[in-house]
Amino acid sequence: MPTIHRENGCRFYFFSHEPNEPPHVHIDKGEASIKVWLVSLEVAKSRGFRAHEISGIIEMVKVHQTTFTEKWHEHFS
Repeated sequence: MPTIHRENGCRFYFFSHEPNEPPHVHIDKGEASIKVWLVSLEVAKSRGFRAHEISGIIEMVKVHQTTFTEKWHEHFS
């Protein structure tokens, strides 16, 4: 599970055993967790985050979308 970024108490990472899924990133903060598709910036699944927190996380992913996508392809190549 390589961590690729940390911001505002959030840990952004990939699971190494998910290479057959489209590019995405997992984000954890405390007990809350969310999975975001990197192309569409849609939430694949979420547990424990409130709506306003999800909006903020989507915005963080958007800011780093290109870098996260590059790191995805580097990791799974």
